[in-house]
Parts: sequence; C-alpha cells; structure tokens
Amino acid sequence: MIPTRGSIAALPHDLPVRILDGSPDAILICDSAGMVRYWNGASERVFGFPVTEALGVSMNLIIPERLRARHWAGWEAAMRTGTTRYDEGQLLAVPALHKDGRQISIEFSIQLVKDAGGQIRWVVAIIRDVTKRFSREKDMRAQLKAFEATTGSTH
Repeated sequence: MIPTRGSIAALPHDLPVRILDGSPDAILICDSAGMVRYWNGASERVFGFPVTEALGVSMNLIIPERLRARHWAGWEAAMRTGTTRYDEGQLLAVPALHKDGRQISIEFSIQLVKDAGGQIRWVVAIIRDVTKRFSREKDMRAQLKAFEATTGSTH
C-alpha cells in the first residue's frame, strides 16, 4: 500500500537532515543575527564557499556590498515585526556574490522559524542559481529591441 496524505507511515528519524543535505537547491539557515548556521552541499556549489568558510559567518559573505544596507534594513524589520512581505512563498530575485568575486543571479524563498514563545530563532532560505536563465532572458530582450529598431515595429 502506498501511503497517502494523512496516513500513518514510519519515516526515518533522520529524514529532515537527509532532505536538507541532499537538496539540489542551496539551503542556508541563519540565526536571528544573520550568522550562517547551516550550509548544505548545494550552497557550496552555488556560492563556491565550503561549509568550513561559511558556518558562523555573516551573510555579508554572499551579499554584494552595494545591497547590504537595504538587506539589513529589511532583515531588522522582519526580526522586529516577525513578518516579511515574502511570507507567502514568493520568490525574491537578487544578485549575490560567488567566492571567486563574480556576481550571480539567485532566486530564493524564505521562512521565518519561531520558537515556542513566538520569537524568530532561524531564517531558512532555499536558493536557486538562475544566472544562466537571467543572461538568456537579457540577451533575448536585447535581440528583440534590436529587431524592433531595424523594423520600426513594437510588440
């Protein structure tokens, strides 16, 4: 019998860790101060930093310097209010930094994880590198613009 939603099935006790560790998406978990406390293998692939260089370090590691003030202002507001405008699973699309210094494009969702008293203890980000897709879309927009300029048409 295949278990269905709501049916009782014995799940391995370490299933959550296996899911986090094996995810094809980068998963990073920060404490409420913005220090990295979990960094999976996909995070290493996306950002280039091994877990030994990321754990216990500020998220500034992957935030472009020009965006840090805005990021931390939003972070502080979320920590203070316990909410974010991205609570419904919307994807945020932002530039990020790779260890080699290049800028990459990422999309991510976040989850604020609260303790029993309602205080935010953890912020979980599930991240996907969309640099190649973003580049293709930018090229297509440029080609369309060039085509429209030569034909005098607009869409």
